[in-house]
Amino acid sequence: MFKKITLLIVALLTIGLFFHFDLHQLLTLDGLKGSMDQFNQYKEQSPLLVIGGFFLLYVVVTALSLPGAAILTLAAGALFGLVEGLLVASFASTIGATLAFLVSRYLLRDAIKKRFPERLAAIDAGVEKEGSFYLFTLRLVPVFPFFLINLLMGVTSIKSWTFYWVSQIGMLAGTFVFVNAGTQLAQIDSLSGILSLNLILSFVLLGIFPLIAKAILNTIKKRRVYKNYTKPKQFDRNMIVIGGGAGGLVTSYIAAAVKAKVTLIEAGEMGGDCLNYGCVPSKAIIKSAKIAEQIKHADKYGLENSTPQFSFKKVMARVHQVIADIAPHDSVERYTNLGVEVLKGYAKITDPWTVEIKLNNGGTQTLTARTIVIATGARPFVPPLPGIEDAGYVTSDTLWSKFAELDEAPKKLVVLGGGPIGSELAQSFARLGSSVTQIEMADRVMIKEDTEVSEFATHALKASGVNVLTNHQALRCEKRGEQKFIIVKHAEQELEIEYDELLCAVGRSARLSGYGLEELGIETNRTIVTNEYLETLYPNIFAAGDIVGPYQFTHVAAHQGWYAAVNGLFGNLKKFKVDYRVIPWTTFIDPEVARVGINEQDAIDQGIDYEITRFEFKELDRAITDSATQGFIKVITPKGKDKILGVTVVSEHAGDLIAEFVLAMKHGLGLNKILGTIHSYPTWAEGNKYAAGEWKRAHAPQTVLNWLEKYHTWRRG
Repeated sequence: MFKKITLLIVALLTIGLFFHFDLHQLLTLDGLKGSMDQFNQYKEQSPLLVIGGFFLLYVVVTALSLPGAAILTLAAGALFGLVEGLLVASFASTIGATLAFLVSRYLLRDAIKKRFPERLAAIDAGVEKEGSFYLFTLRLVPVFPFFLINLLMGVTSIKSWTFYWVSQIGMLAGTFVFVNAGTQLAQIDSLSGILSLNLILSFVLLGIFPLIAKAILNTIKKRRVYKNYTKPKQFDRNMIVIGGGAGGLVTSYIAAAVKAKVTLIEAGEMGGDCLNYGCVPSKAIIKSAKIAEQIKHADKYGLENSTPQFSFKKVMARVHQVIADIAPHDSVERYTNLGVEVLKGYAKITDPWTVEIKLNNGGTQTLTARTIVIATGARPFVPPLPGIEDAGYVTSDTLWSKFAELDEAPKKLVVLGGGPIGSELAQSFARLGSSVTQIEMADRVMIKEDTEVSEFATHALKASGVNVLTNHQALRCEKRGEQKFIIVKHAEQELEIEYDELLCAVGRSARLSGYGLEELGIETNRTIVTNEYLETLYPNIFAAGDIVGPYQFTHVAAHQGWYAAVNGLFGNLKKFKVDYRVIPWTTFIDPEVARVGINEQDAIDQGIDYEITRFEFKELDRAITDSATQGFIKVITPKGKDKILGVTVVSEHAGDLIAEFVLAMKHGLGLNKILGTIHSYPTWAEGNKYAAGEWKRAHAPQTVLNWLEKYHTWRRG
């Protein structure tokens, strides 16, 4: 900090002396003309000294963003001629601009990064991708204040060397015009005479040229991509969507809503993984398990503790009934009524506009479309442990059918994985009577959350009867007669754990094979590689949902579905970049863990100057009435500001409570706005308001309050 202050003082002092001694008068057109004879005499006597001194002066003026760079460029032409003057002015101006850029970066970047971390991160992402291109475009237009470019680019993450060489080349045209004009200095009456309207328009066109060139290159690139294919003259459909999960359903619905002719292709059950294997069945069994737990601990509500009496088969039957009750929302009939043609079968893209469908009822059908959207989702990842296939296992996809026939929950259940899915199911089956061992290779479960949240989750799991083993690495599975074991390593020792059923919950992998991606050369890297518009290698083929990432959530897949539909149908008019700024998620253990934005460990990793506001639910009246006082709200804000950077809620109904913070973050509302909003009493949502109140209390204006105290004392006489 001392070095920065010293540098700033030196720079300001230099600028002050420059104006104090009226040196700026020398850097005017009249001042230049009046001193040319004297400069020429100096040049004849000491040419190298004059060139060196001029070069240094030019660098200093540019580095300090002083007025007069244009006059110095004229002077270069007048003193040294076109070729020599162009070399001197070009290198001096670029070196000076780079010094100004470096000073700006040194003095301003850290402060701005702390103050506006999200905005600067977005700018840096754009600069990393196309910063040199846009810098070059700006440099081609000399009417744009170059000193502002120097200072503003210093705040970004563009590399110094990139800034230098792009500036060197980009400013060359404008420098040439001024140096050439300087060779005819006597004929110039004003700088406006140099930059005539025609010349300005020429430079504007020159600045636009890279954009035009980019569009031409994109067109050429498209032609190269499509060169081996013949585009149909007519299309059967406006859009074909492959996959009937959340992403595909939303995409096809929006397409139909705007009167496009759209076909949705799904080989399996409509609704995808969420309805049939994920969100819906897991939440159904979580509810049954929670009721069982409440019966065990009924004394919390003034009742008698009891052992819950239930048929596990009936619990599983209810799970399947819940799926059946929700299924009409995603059914073929509903989407047909909405205007979507639904075909049941397996789709394969044979060229950028053609899809071949092997229908479930036999036969094939081939359709063409202007736009194709791939939304085939993901499947559970099964780790390649030796012996696992022989010993057998279930996943979050297969357990619902396999366990549906069991009279009671598996006696010994091993859950492999400490993420959200593993934690939710481990707790539920423990509450329904299974002896559950949860194995996690990392040092804590729910590793993406703050340490205290992981500890809270571990406590909740253990309280439900789960044996949580962290820092345990699964090595292999063994089957000895009818007994099954998983061998794990902990502290360099091997341990064996017996089980009846092994649930693999270590993540999900995108469904990439069988759709023609390899044959078309569409790039994949665990997921389909797309740009910010969800376009693949082929601009008319889009991807949405779990097959894309970066978040494997149903609501994100639906979110992407909107962009895929709009960009696919109207991208020739206007394209929209997918907005991932405010993404919430919830882990439905009991109590729930919900989050939006960054948490504390993210803030530390990103170097954000943050503060934490907490509200404990033991202080909330509704939580007390429900005997559910465990948990808290944790809000991350910049130091001294009520802007919400992220929120973690741990409590019952956390997934519902987080919605108010999601809305606030999406629309730029701070904690003061939440505090000023009326919340019904007594409700869980009041916790959000009280969290905002905690922030307000911590930032109460003490000086004003002291004066008010004195005022009230005076009023009392």
